[in-house]
Formats: sequence, structure tokens, C-alpha cells
Amino acid sequence: QVQLVESGGGLVQAGGSLRLSCAASGRTVSSIHMGWFRQAPGKERDFVAAITWSAGTTRYADSVQGRFTISRSAAKNTVYLQMNGLKPEDTAGYYCAASETWRTVVAGTPDYWGQGTQVTVSS
Repeated sequence: QVQLVESGGGLVQAGGSLRLSCAASGRTVSSIHMGWFRQAPGKERDFVAAITWSAGTTRYADSVQGRFTISRSAAKNTVYLQMNGLKPEDTAGYYCAASETWRTVVAGTPDYWGQGTQVTVSS
């Protein structure tokens, strides 16, 4: 079992930056792939970014490529999402995800979900 706890959400003006954190606990995370998803009111949960825990391979949604950066700290069992150049359309609940298989992380069917953190971008 893996527990995921997100933090770092908030209200920011368009063009600003935020850094989200997701702390993983409960079992060894050395083989756990992790990602971020977001869900706006009335919309489906969409893939944002993912990272393999051991190799550091990353993948991004086209909508955030070049603005968002996913990274991880093995020592802290934590994954980060640095969000720069935020736009009002980035407003959503952001959810951390973890899975033993890479395919399920990027497909949006991970083994574990966090509780989410709200990001609101004002225009």
C-alpha cells in the first residue's frame, strides 16, 4: 500500500508559478512510477506529467510541455511539479498518482491516488 499526500496548491495570477509536492509513504517507492493529473469542474481527469522513479524518464501533456517540470527526490520519496507561466485554463484540482507499471500511470489508471490539491489561476 502507498499513501500519497499532495501540497503546494493555491491561488496565483496568470503568468505566475507554483510548485506542487507529493510525498509517498507506506512501502518502498524505488520501483514506483508517479504522475500528476488534473480535473477541472465538470470535466474529466486529464494526464499532466509522469516520471519513472528510477530512471527519471518524464512525459508531459502537450498543454503543459515547456511550462511544467516534473522531478523527484529519492531521498525524500517526493515528486514535484513545478508550474511556470500559469494560465487560467490551468485551474483545476491536481492529483498525484502512483503505480508499479509505467503504462497505467500515463493512461490514468494508476494503483494509487492522492487526495488532491487545488490550483486556481486568476486572469
